[in-house]
Formats: sequence, C-alpha cells, structure tokens
Amino acid sequence: MSAQRRPDWPKVRLHVVTGKGGTGKSTVAAALALALASHGKNVLVCEVEGRQGIARMFDVDPLPYEEVRVATGLSTDRGAGTVHALHIDPESALLEYLAMYYKLGRAGRALDRFGVVEFATTIAPGVRDVLLTGKVYEAVERNSRNRNAITYDAVVLDAPPTGRISQFLNVSDELAGLAKVGPIKNQSDTMMTLFRSPRTAVHLVTVLEEMPVQETHDGIEELRRDGLPVGGVVVNMVRPRDIGDDDLALARADDLDRDALATDLAEAGLPVSDPLLDGLLRVAHDHAERRALEDAQRALVADFGVPSYELPRLPGGVDLGGLYELAAALKEQGIA
Repeated sequence: MSAQRRPDWPKVRLHVVTGKGGTGKSTVAAALALALASHGKNVLVCEVEGRQGIARMFDVDPLPYEEVRVATGLSTDRGAGTVHALHIDPESALLEYLAMYYKLGRAGRALDRFGVVEFATTIAPGVRDVLLTGKVYEAVERNSRNRNAITYDAVVLDAPPTGRISQFLNVSDELAGLAKVGPIKNQSDTMMTLFRSPRTAVHLVTVLEEMPVQETHDGIEELRRDGLPVGGVVVNMVRPRDIGDDDLALARADDLDRDALATDLAEAGLPVSDPLLDGLLRVAHDHAERRALEDAQRALVADFGVPSYELPRLPGGVDLGGLYELAAALKEQGIA
C-alpha cells in the first residue's frame, strides 16, 4: 500500500466478518485482524461458533474463554501491533454476566453445575445471541467495570454465516417477544446502538461462484433492511490471472495452436505426445471456462455498490505465512 493510501474504514472499531460456508470466512477474519494490527495497534479477533477455527488459523492450542495473544501484526514504519484471540461460548459468557452485574460468583458456578446455564441458553436462542454479542460489545466498549482488561483499537468478529447474520446481530428484535423489560433487554438495546452505528462494519466474504455471490447480494439487502451497516465484500480464493485475454478466448473456443504448443514443450525439453497435448488443451479450455464464469460473477459483485477486495487462492493452502500474505493484500487494497 502506498504511504498516501488511507484505509477505507478509519472510524470502524468493530469489523464483523460473515460469509457463506466454504468461502473462507475464518481465514479472512484472521487476515483482517493481522492487517489491522499495524502501526502499533492492538486487535482482538473473536469467534462464536465453537469451531476453534481461529486457533487453527494461528496454529495455537484451542482457545479458552480468555483473551490470548496469538500473533504480531503486520510490521510498518511505526512498528507492529498485537493480535489477541478469544473463543466465546454462551455458558461462560452468562457466568461472566452474572458475576459482573449480579455479583454471583460461586452461586453462578453452582447454577452451571446444575445445568441451569445450559437450559437458559438452549431454551432461549435469543438470549444466547445476546450473551455472545454482549461479550464482543464489552471488548469494544471496555469500561470501568473491567479496569484491568486490555483496550483494543479494533475488534474483529468471526461471525455466523450470511444466512443468519442479521438475526444474530439484531438482538433487540430477537428478544422482543421474550424480554420486554429488564437488564437483558436493556443490554440488547444498548448493544444495538453500537451495531447500527458507523463504528461497526459488516464485511461479507464470497468466492466467484453463482450461489455464494447471490447469497452475498441477499445478505447485503437484508442487512440494509435491518439498518445494519454494510462494509465491504472480500472475494476470496481468486485464481491467478496470468493468461492473456486473447489466449483465453482461443482456449475457450478450442482454437489454441496445437503445433505451437508442441514446439514450446519441445523447446523446454519436455517429451511431446498426443495424450499430453490433449490433456493440456483440455485443462486450458476448462480454465478459460472457469475464468469466464469468474469474470461474470465479478461484474455482479461490482454492482453491489460497496467496496470490494480480492484475495488470491494460495496453492499450498493457508498456513501462518499465507495468512500474513493475505493480510498484506488486504492492507494494500485499503481495507485496513
């Protein structure tokens, strides 16, 4: 990223990352946290689905219900910040809530032993989401109730999939029929002031395929209807664009010069045979078809009216080194 490039979301404190299953949502959340953790900034990345995906991304032990330092952010001329991670489960969040607001220390743990906590979070899914998002809210708003906790410059939430994201964040409406008054209702209303504010951005992850792109479009429309702030679209696992448009058109039409391909192989010292040539031409055709599909989906993403970012498909999969590579790409494109 050039020194003059300003990030697209300078006022955002809470970055919510959602996407259809299989699009690499957790990978993007982890890479975004690394990208944000530059210039000496501290970032917290949270997960709420119980999959321990963030721990696998950073190659650390399964995360407990506490904030654990997992990485150093991208290095810049002003130094690198830190990335902490937190695995939030509703039972632990409820016990913390009871201890913080009702001073139920041992009594709260006794409730857990009797199964009351599990009962409460299972029978009332709306309460479960309030507890999960409530911990995220607390990390963003860190106040006098938690003086010894780390203060973060940004929080990244590896959120539920696109199909559930509006319901998950719209906790006030979810509780409307369950709790019309009381502390939980008050807490949910307070959280909605953050979730609907310019300090929050909901980023959607997709790949250049028809169903994920359509679900991303539907997710954006639903977020807008619910008054939740739409961030950017991260197009993940993009294939390399190292073949020219003219050659792609020839490959798609099965018009590549077979003799020229044979000559190139021979000049490279490779054995030339009809089965090899047939296989290479078939692969070229399939690649050209795939690129045409991706270009059509990319055009649809461009019409969503929000900033978009692209991350490459990493041939060897995503390890910690690859995560830093993706973080650098996000930062260069201005998301952080």
